[in-house]
Amino acid sequence: MIGAYLEQNQGQVPNAGMRHAMFQAPAGCGGVDAGAFIADPRTINNKRFISSSNSKCYKSFRHNNVLHRNHFKKDWQSRIKTWFNQPGKKKSRRVARSNKAAALGVRPLENLRPAVRCPTVRYNRKLRAGKGFSLAELKAAGIRRKEALSIGIPVDHRRRNLSEEGLKLNVDRLQAYKARLIVFPRNSKKPAKTDSKDLSGETARDVQAVVPIPAGTVPEGPRKISDGEREAKAYRTLREERANARHDGARKVRAAKKAEEEEAKKK
Repeated sequence: MIGAYLEQNQGQVPNAGMRHAMFQAPAGCGGVDAGAFIADPRTINNKRFISSSNSKCYKSFRHNNVLHRNHFKKDWQSRIKTWFNQPGKKKSRRVARSNKAAALGVRPLENLRPAVRCPTVRYNRKLRAGKGFSLAELKAAGIRRKEALSIGIPVDHRRRNLSEEGLKLNVDRLQAYKARLIVFPRNSKKPAKTDSKDLSGETARDVQAVVPIPAGTVPEGPRKISDGEREAKAYRTLREERANARHDGARKVRAAKKAEEEEAKKK
């Protein structure tokens, strides 16, 4: 064994030209059969290689790898960040929001958002709130860009209106919002043209959803099939329309030629 070998040779390493030394493993070594196994003589004097006296086995590390010496971080207690002020900060933020809302006066709790279609064919039947109104929608509603930003109407210059229906829907939303909006003048002696004339505030109230998003495609409920629907032939109608589109050009040429022949006969 390694201990006996070192005691007999006064801790000297075998000949440097000898690559490996053979040692006898004790019987009953856990996981290792009794017999000789190889150790590198250059690591015999390494304390990390030689196990404690209580261990029955002495194993070497495989291949040319680093002898690991783990250093566990034991000072984590001094680097803990506590949040004992979290409940107090929560209350402070809530009070600050209430004070800010009271200072701003009566105004919508949320900005007006455009109604846009969800992307992809799967969800485009649904309407949802978008980011901001396009420049074309603001122009059609008669609202300037900077004016819109000052009265709670967000603007998204990247949006493009792809349909007249979507443009009209959002223009109607802007006009409905503008009709219900009360704009107080900054200078009461010189009110601007865009300021409201009725400043009594009797009809003013806080609202959360200024103009709600309309429902998208509403599914039709079950009903009885009519006689006209029973007699209609969908497949036959589609084939006839395809044939009409295919022969439309030839029929027009034939009709024009026939009209020319009739005019020639009259002459």
